Amino acid sequence: MSPEQQLAHLTAGAAKVLSEKELLEKLRDSAKNSRPLRIKLGVDPTAPDIHFGHTVALEKLRQFQQLGHQAVLLIGDFTATIGDPSGRSATRPPLTRDDVLVNAATYTDQAFKILDKSKTEIVYNGDWFRKMTYEEILKLNSRVTLQQMLQREDFRNRIEQGQEVRLHELQYPIMQGWDSVEIRADVELGGTDQLFNILVGRDLQKEEGQPQQVVMVMPLLEGLDGVRKMSKSYGNYIGVNDPPQEMYGKLMSISDELMDRYYLLLLGEARDPSGHPMDAKKALAEKLTSRYHGEAAGPAAREDWDTRFSKKDLAAAELPEISIATLPADLTVLSMSSHVFQTAFGLEKSNGELRKQFITSGSVQLNGEKLTDPNAPASPQPGDVLKLSKKHAVRFS
Repeated sequence: MSPEQQLAHLTAGAAKVLSEKELLEKLRDSAKNSRPLRIKLGVDPTAPDIHFGHTVALEKLRQFQQLGHQAVLLIGDFTATIGDPSGRSATRPPLTRDDVLVNAATYTDQAFKILDKSKTEIVYNGDWFRKMTYEEILKLNSRVTLQQMLQREDFRNRIEQGQEVRLHELQYPIMQGWDSVEIRADVELGGTDQLFNILVGRDLQKEEGQPQQVVMVMPLLEGLDGVRKMSKSYGNYIGVNDPPQEMYGKLMSISDELMDRYYLLLLGEARDPSGHPMDAKKALAEKLTSRYHGEAAGPAAREDWDTRFSKKDLAAAELPEISIATLPADLTVLSMSSHVFQTAFGLEKSNGELRKQFITSGSVQLNGEKLTDPNAPASPQPGDVLKLSKKHAVRFS
């Protein structure tokens, strides 16, 4: 690709780029001097598992990598022990370095399902922060004012609401910015909540006489409900380590509107508008399932889904299993449907939605028999198949 073509490809889907003009200049200089750009993505492994929302920035890093630029995955083994305050309404609980390193191992295993490991530079910011003297830390702090820190909406809101902001949290943007100096980043990627921190990096690079990094922040990915951001706490997430059939099934449950967004942010490509939406959704689910579980997993999950829902052969299909022992007491058709949607598919459905759209409409079926009375008692047995909709079915065990 020419620098201009690279620019169009790389900025697709980004929420903000500061600035496209600077990025184009860097891309032109890279092509002229055969020097790949250094693209930084910093991650604090505060948990071992990641979901598709976390992979949006990784996918953008992969796009830079495919164009021949140097992907730099920075593991915040030092900063994770403090905790990123971005978007937080309270201080994060501290982690030990051992906890962080355990999480980092599983995080990178999942990240390398997207990135080319052999072409990825991995760095740990503890390598420089643990060597700093207190005098060096004071000098670094002197470059940033308290007024700058209080420009951050999350800090300002907590202070206005009488909630504490601990001094170590004010260090975080400074440390993230210094990471960019240490690795001489040309571009830094992050979520929209990282904008302030990445701008601090630009300022520190300028003071150090380095070219300033381009800021590229990616939007937060909506979850399966299509409304709230993807989050485990909302139960609307797809985990990178979800089993293939479960991953495929969750992807088939998204809306057509959300599908276009997933194509762009998770695959870096546009859906073919001439094709049928159902075929496009199957292709999306197959590609993503294969990415995380191997080339054969996507087609196998697609075939299993077709068996369950297109061919109506649920008895022979491989279905998610729900233990009868986990079901609520005094089970009704309504409470059973709600429990299965939440437990097996991570979807929260209101009682009104369940009654109107699923139960009274005849969608909910136990072994092929329609359950149309929400208040009727339910007593599934091991081996029974519960169908909730065209896309959701489970087997009891």
